[in-house]
Amino acid sequence: MRPTVTGRAGAVSGDENRRDYDGYARPGLDRSGQAEAFDAIGHRYDEAFPHKEGQLGAGAWLAAALPPGSRVLDLGCGTGLPTARQLTDAGHHVVGVDLSPGMLELARGNVPKAEFHLEDLAELRDGRLGTFDGVAAFFSLLMLPRAEIPHALRMLHALLRPGGLLALSMVEADVDDYAIPFLGNTIRVSGYLRDELRQVVREAGFEVAGENSLAYAPASTDVPPEIQLFLNLRRA
Repeated sequence: MRPTVTGRAGAVSGDENRRDYDGYARPGLDRSGQAEAFDAIGHRYDEAFPHKEGQLGAGAWLAAALPPGSRVLDLGCGTGLPTARQLTDAGHHVVGVDLSPGMLELARGNVPKAEFHLEDLAELRDGRLGTFDGVAAFFSLLMLPRAEIPHALRMLHALLRPGGLLALSMVEADVDDYAIPFLGNTIRVSGYLRDELRQVVREAGFEVAGENSLAYAPASTDVPPEIQLFLNLRRA
């Protein structure tokens, strides 16, 4: 059993969080090719996705709704832009995690005031990074197979302090672990239609405080236009 994490980050029991992945076998955590794809495209990512109005809006909600100096997890932080920088500029303490070493190298340069870790999100279930007042999960959970997403949401619920906030974004699509071309590489993504997504987050213990959706067409990529869903969630 792992020790309890204590100190500035708060305390999380390893057993408590490990239950959030009960029923989801470790061999099911297939990340093959995902980190490598983002390592390869890291230097082109922000160029291909220059306009992030929906993400900026959701990040602004999170930054303003949290108490000053809150501790915020940026899950799948990528290059740190715009979210980690947006939250640190608002005075919050940001802990970013990503599976891609190349993305993290860029993030550390882009947002030197934030703290970054190379982690698979499933490993956070043991409480190794402590608890948080808020979580930003912008397009990170869509990189998981559908069977894992409810487990990940329950884990985030456990990592949030009472009343904590989650800014979540997904692409609206009825797909599961579906391979798509992405900047000359291949990644696998999952999605929900919006009514099902609302149900999944409520079943994980969150209240929907607000939502937004917009059509998005990436610049200079082979990815087709998509509908992005943004949910403002509160830990019930």
